[in-house]
Amino acid sequence: MLYSNIPRVTTASAFAGIPPPRPQMLPASLWHPPPVQSGPPSPTGEKLGFCCQSLFDHAVGTDPPAERTGQRQNRGMRTRLGCLSHKSDSYNDFTAILPDKPNRALKRLSTEEATRWADSFDVLLSHKYGLAAFRAFLKTEFSEENLEFWLACEDFKKTRSAAKLASKAQRIFEEFIDVQAPREVNIDFQTRELTRRNMQEPSLSCFDQAQGKVHSLMEKDSYPRFLRSKIYTDLLSQTQRRLS
Repeated sequence: MLYSNIPRVTTASAFAGIPPPRPQMLPASLWHPPPVQSGPPSPTGEKLGFCCQSLFDHAVGTDPPAERTGQRQNRGMRTRLGCLSHKSDSYNDFTAILPDKPNRALKRLSTEEATRWADSFDVLLSHKYGLAAFRAFLKTEFSEENLEFWLACEDFKKTRSAAKLASKAQRIFEEFIDVQAPREVNIDFQTRELTRRNMQEPSLSCFDQAQGKVHSLMEKDSYPRFLRSKIYTDLLSQTQRRLS
C-alpha cells in the first residue's frame, strides 16, 4: 500500500495524547493494476506492452529472436548428435553388406586371413571380405565416397571400348571430382584442375593422380582407425571363437 503526504508527529503532540492524523492514501487507480479489458487489445496497449518487453529484454540482456534461434540450433545439434550416436560401429554392420550370406562368409573367413588385413592397406583392399569390412567402417565415418571413387577408377582402367571411355570418365568426374559433386572426394586444388584438363582428352590414366591422392588419404587416415575399430576387432573375435 502506498502513502503520500504523511505528516510528521511532533514530540509535543505525542505526549499530549493527541492522536496523530491518519495518513492519506493514494487513489486506488494509481496503485491497482488496470482491469482486464475484453475484446482485442488496443494498438496503444500493444505498443506499450512491446516497449515494456523491449526494455525488460534490454535490461536483462536477452534477445527473444536470438534466444529462439539458439534453442532451435541446440535442438538441431542434439538431433544430429543423436543420429551419430545411433550410427553403429560393430560387427553387425559388416555382416549386413557382405557379398555372401553372413554365416557362409564367416565359415569361409579364417582368423589368419582377417589377421593379414593388418599387414598392409593393399592386402585389405585385395580381399573380398576385407573390402566389405572396410566399406562398412567408412560408412560409420560418412566417408565411403573415397573408397567408391577408388573402386570406380579401378573399374575405369578396365574399359576397352573407346566409345564408352569418354562417357564413363565424365560420370566419374561429375560424381566425385567436380566442385560440389554429389560424392566429392577430398583432393587438393591442383589435382582437381589437372584432372579437369585431362577430361579434354580422356585416357585410362586421366584419374591416376586423383586416385593416388585418395588412396594415400585412406591409407594414412582411415586404415589405421579401421584396425582399431569394433568392426575389425569383433570380426577377429568371431573367427577365433568359431575355431575354439
